[in-house]
Amino acid sequence: MTVTSAEIDRVVAGQTIPTEFLKTVSALTDQVALRWRNDDESWGSWTWRDYADRVAQVAAGYRALGVQPGQRIVLMLRNIPEFHIADLAACFVGATPVSIYNSSSPEQIQYLANHCDAVLALVEDIGFLERFLKVRSELPKLANLVVLRDPDGLAPGDVYRWESLFDHGSVDLDEAAKVASPDDLATLIYTSGTTGPPKAVMISHYNVSWTVESLRLSVSEHPAFSTFAGKKVVSYLPMAHIAERMVSHYQGCYLGYEVTTCPDPTGIAAYLREVKPNFVFGVPRVWEKIHAGVVAALAADPERQQQFNDGVAAAEPLAEKIDWGTATEEEKATWDFLQAVFAQVRSLIGLDECELAVTGAAPIPADLLRWFRAIGVPLTEIYGMSESTGPMTYRAIKIKPGTVGIAIPGCEVKLADDGEIICRGGNVFQGYLHDPEKTAETIDEDGWLHSGDIGEVDEDGYFKIVDRKKELIITAGGKNISPANLEAALKLIPLVGQACAIGDQRPFVAALVVLDPEVAPAWATQRGIEFETLQDLAEHPEVQAEIERGLEEVMAPFNNAERVKKVKILADEWLPDSDVLTPTSKLKRRGVHARYAVEIESLYT
Repeated sequence: MTVTSAEIDRVVAGQTIPTEFLKTVSALTDQVALRWRNDDESWGSWTWRDYADRVAQVAAGYRALGVQPGQRIVLMLRNIPEFHIADLAACFVGATPVSIYNSSSPEQIQYLANHCDAVLALVEDIGFLERFLKVRSELPKLANLVVLRDPDGLAPGDVYRWESLFDHGSVDLDEAAKVASPDDLATLIYTSGTTGPPKAVMISHYNVSWTVESLRLSVSEHPAFSTFAGKKVVSYLPMAHIAERMVSHYQGCYLGYEVTTCPDPTGIAAYLREVKPNFVFGVPRVWEKIHAGVVAALAADPERQQQFNDGVAAAEPLAEKIDWGTATEEEKATWDFLQAVFAQVRSLIGLDECELAVTGAAPIPADLLRWFRAIGVPLTEIYGMSESTGPMTYRAIKIKPGTVGIAIPGCEVKLADDGEIICRGGNVFQGYLHDPEKTAETIDEDGWLHSGDIGEVDEDGYFKIVDRKKELIITAGGKNISPANLEAALKLIPLVGQACAIGDQRPFVAALVVLDPEVAPAWATQRGIEFETLQDLAEHPEVQAEIERGLEEVMAPFNNAERVKKVKILADEWLPDSDVLTPTSKLKRRGVHARYAVEIESLYT
């Protein structure tokens, strides 16, 4: 699809998040906008009219607390329906809502709230509130705190309750929408800060509108997305991350998705089974765990497992032909037969109504992507960063596993002389708040955003990510090696759930591998191996031998200097939002090296 940035500019001229939200409310007034599960396991919902009414009331509440246009409101909320109200209401008073990670410590809260000059903080519960109260004396510009849930009345008297925001009537949303202009800040996205203090990525209403339109054009290539209104989506990743904001919040407002909120990301599997979404976004670890669950379930019946694996092997090449429109009538019939066989599996994992699935935020093994497509889950890969308001490259159809698609409509993407991926378009952010020096390092004088990723591009314009420029392993012999490619290969070993390649300034490349907590026990049980804990399995000779066998197989495509020569098997799963993983499950390499310094040294002694 050949669309220029200027053409998208013409479409989104004058748009802001409030103007587009009101268009959606007008078009879908009585349709369901937001859903959630109540404490008694029943489901609640709000229509678009309900949504708008609450936004109008909370906006009036913000005004009553003295919030002015251009000011910032910090939000510390899980994925609950009230998040969408609180965030949008800020836009309708001309303020900028800023989500921070719910794991933030009091010290991090102090830094973030002061850095963005927040005048109001809205927190979900007493636990979150206590972290703010510990540093409140060090937040001179934070005039007010609001707590959403305080059933036992534990909040101090000078902390406002969420309910009190509804005591001031309603603003006229049509009139209030005029307060925001396309150039105003829609949000700040704080980077994870793994290499220093987090930077605040400034995203404008224009950036959001432009990116939503570009993605709409891209996804519209898929035949199931001739219309977007009413498509079911589950919101479960942190709203402090651009991916979830773009998928369920902004696209929800602009395109009319029906969003079900899942407050605990570890519960996503159950939500998928109950909601049966049409559109699913997940970081690679989500897809890896779904795959591991299927593999573990099949392990109890080896004959059925073999039949399933044979079916997947037959379907994988057909999936590509179906996607590219080159399948014969006979191949289409075989594909239809296999999909009927896989229907039960898709139903069990809640993806039987999934029309489009997307993985992003970190690399995914190409073989895992092929597996999902073979069983009828149309998984595709997207690439981008907070600074590009989410996406740079994507393709909904005619995908090439192992690549991240082509430039999104209107966005120029190319390789710099050193192989770095750079892009230019309306999705490029406004700069880093209070940091013109870092901004100038990231956006050059010609408007190109420098990603920090090394890539390749083929003759059809499909991009492949090699690795982060700063994360390339340089061995003692001077060889530059991509850890991400090695880690993706290591995770193809069925017993391995997570991996981290080691080797910078070392004589050879080694790796830490973590046992998959679902697949490894099922595998061991099938073979009559006795164990009580995952640690028992990590130390078991048969498990070690199986991983060594798998290591030889998955390293075969790499040359001798690149191959992982030794692995250390670990038992404890690495959890998101910890010292070793970001909230979206990207490796914190420095944290891994610190936690496992002894184990790493043992690989080289």
